[in-house]
Amino acid sequence: MWAKTRGERDRAMLECIEVRTSAIHGRGVFAKRRIREGQLIGLFEGDSTTRNGTYVLWLIDEDGSEVGIRGRNALRFLNHGDPANAEFQDAELYATRNVQPGAELLIDYGEAWSDED
Repeated sequence: MWAKTRGERDRAMLECIEVRTSAIHGRGVFAKRRIREGQLIGLFEGDSTTRNGTYVLWLIDEDGSEVGIRGRNALRFLNHGDPANAEFQDAELYATRNVQPGAELLIDYGEAWSDED
C-alpha cells in the first residue's frame, strides 16, 4: 500500500493533509480533502529513540517493550483532542470517523499525558 521511498510516502500523505497554525497549540495537521472513517492517513516516520521529548511517539514492540520514534514528518504536529478523530495502529495513522476538509486531525495522547509537560 505504501510507496517505496520516504519521499514518495510523504508526497502521497501530503495530498490529503497539510500542516498549518492550530488554535489548539502551535502547529497542527489538517485535512485538505475529506478523509473517510478507517482510511489510512499516513505513517509516523523518524529516528528511533530511547529518550522522551517533543514529537516522540511511543509504541509497544512485539516483545512488549516500548519503542520511541522521534517524528520527522508532518504527523509530528498532531495535537491532542477529546474526542479524537484519528488514532495510531503501530506507526500508521487512521481516521476513526469521517473528517471534513479543513478540520484538524486530533489524537488522544492518553492518560499519562499532561499539557504541563
